[in-house]
Amino acid sequence: MKFSLFAHMERISADQDQKQLYDEFIQLCKIADDGGMHAVWTGEHHGMNFTIAPNPFLNLIDVARHTKNVRLGTGTVIAPFWHPIRLAGEAAMTDIITNGRLDLGIARGAYSYEYERMMPGMDAWEAGQRMRELIPAVQRLWQGDYAQEGEFHSFPKTSSSPKPVQENGPSIWVAARDPNSHEFAVANGCNVQVTPLWQGDGEIEDLMGKFNAACEKHADVPRPKIMLLQHTYVADSAEDVKRGAEELNRFYNYFGAWFMNKRDVTQGLIDPLSDEEIAAHPFYSPEAMARDLVIGEPAAVVERLKKYEALGYDEYSFWIDSSMSFERKKASLERFITDVMPAFQ
Repeated sequence: MKFSLFAHMERISADQDQKQLYDEFIQLCKIADDGGMHAVWTGEHHGMNFTIAPNPFLNLIDVARHTKNVRLGTGTVIAPFWHPIRLAGEAAMTDIITNGRLDLGIARGAYSYEYERMMPGMDAWEAGQRMRELIPAVQRLWQGDYAQEGEFHSFPKTSSSPKPVQENGPSIWVAARDPNSHEFAVANGCNVQVTPLWQGDGEIEDLMGKFNAACEKHADVPRPKIMLLQHTYVADSAEDVKRGAEELNRFYNYFGAWFMNKRDVTQGLIDPLSDEEIAAHPFYSPEAMARDLVIGEPAAVVERLKKYEALGYDEYSFWIDSSMSFERKKASLERFITDVMPAFQ
């Protein structure tokens, strides 16, 4: 099982300097590269200071300048916000600039807040259909001389300009949860990225079951790879485990509030959550975080990840966004590299 870093610029307070956050993001990516991690992933979001990431290609091109070996993944671009010709060309140019290090992760998107602003009137179902039309179009544009009469985009014969460095283009990863998404990804020769939310190891097993079922249904297609993305904190003591769970619980409360899209937003930030609101959440709690996420001292983290490797996951992505200070994120990542990863080599 390979290991990667998943990171954004995360901001929940106006007191956090955006340039400093970006510099810290680059430092984390350099630590991942120097430590032998396989890849760095960063995503796309708009108008949300919770995860500042308007164009992952810009970030990844800069990360390429600061690193030597890591693969550079979009985790993920939001399919409805892209025209296929534009996505094919920009991804290909990124692949050229990074000397063939790009992996292209694509999702339908998760936040209605973004849909309302970028694609008014679109719902999650339509977003998924747009993704299903976009991905085969990008693959064919990389091959060249492709015309499309689609539900969402139609265009005459076109070739991606430029063409990618990698033969047949960068690997495409589809963010999948339901069986249909797994089947779509496998049938179209795409890898799969899964993100369990708040149901622990049972959900991780269930997601692998859906992937295996899709592979069995499309046995004529070479088996793709599957990546598990999970919030992770490697602690230095039992007390630190407790603190990490409390911090990640705060992060998840903010994530849930953005997802519900009911709080007022000012200057890209939702109204702060009080300690009372966080304590009253119906299913987020520090105890649930400790149970369902990967939070623990190194030996416990190794034991947990060995189970995921045994299930068949090809890559584990360390999701570092957490409402923690940069120093705590950095220390956790360094413990992961020095005390966890060697157990898998």
